[in-house]
Amino acid sequence: MKCLDVRRQLCLVVTLMILATALNVALAAAQGAEEGIANFYSDKYQGKKLASGEKYDKNKLTASHKTLAFGTKVKVTNLDNGKSVVVTINDRMKKSNPAVIDVTRKAAQDLDFVKAGKTKVKLEPEK
Repeated sequence: MKCLDVRRQLCLVVTLMILATALNVALAAAQGAEEGIANFYSDKYQGKKLASGEKYDKNKLTASHKTLAFGTKVKVTNLDNGKSVVVTINDRMKKSNPAVIDVTRKAAQDLDFVKAGKTKVKLEPEK
């Protein structure tokens, strides 16, 4: 009897995780495109723990956003040169941050704005 309860609990947890993932995808899609300024993380954060529990890795394509759920994939396009990358949200920005996204050094290099330090971008959640 106890084994059956554990199986039911596991099934419930898995079902809830699937529903949460589906909700995150739906919410990201509903938010649509967003434009604003992108910054990138300082190298001093390398290896530091992020809000998601992951460690910051400047060589990965990840980012911080104010509201998008962790794990959300976002296409970031540099509006000055048309270059794009897809990043995964794994950190939370402060509401007071004037930027719409903070990306890793790798993403900033791919978007070609390391020298400038910031750039105007368009964010589009991946479907």
